[in-house]
Amino acid sequence: MEAFPEHTIAFTGLKDGAHRFTYELDDAFFKATEQEEYVGGKVAVTVDMDKSQHLLVCKIHVDGSVQVHCDHCNGLMDCPVKGDQRQIFTLTGEEGDEGDEELVSLPTDAHEVNLTHYFFECISLNLPARRIHPDGQCDPEVDQALSQINIEHEPVPDPRWEALQALKNNRS
Repeated sequence: MEAFPEHTIAFTGLKDGAHRFTYELDDAFFKATEQEEYVGGKVAVTVDMDKSQHLLVCKIHVDGSVQVHCDHCNGLMDCPVKGDQRQIFTLTGEEGDEGDEELVSLPTDAHEVNLTHYFFECISLNLPARRIHPDGQCDPEVDQALSQINIEHEPVPDPRWEALQALKNNRS
């Protein structure tokens, strides 16, 4: 995903301490993600940044809705999204712990940071894994078609469990 220039924070001119930035993400943002699952949306993003000499600690908060396809009927639906993510940027130029996804090392000559990717990540991680319309709101034609396809099968017990049960019964 390409970085949006309006999501860039030039931190070199900021005093040490707390700063707040707000953004509105709309359909253009979700189309730029090039993810077929996101059709559009409207999400408010608040970034609370605590700047110090060697660190930028960003607390990203997202709140809004994303238009996705229902996993049941494939119809469009607005899926609410609300959540937080913390992202820490070090200004020392040293490579951080590669296993810590929360910590990102910036070069010593960096003077700005773009948060587009982190907004997308925060939204994606806070959406539910299964996206289904509330009861009664799915496409009735699809519901009817799915109700006609009723696959019934009895689970076949694993013979290994029967053998273990026999061993257990022999011991007692």
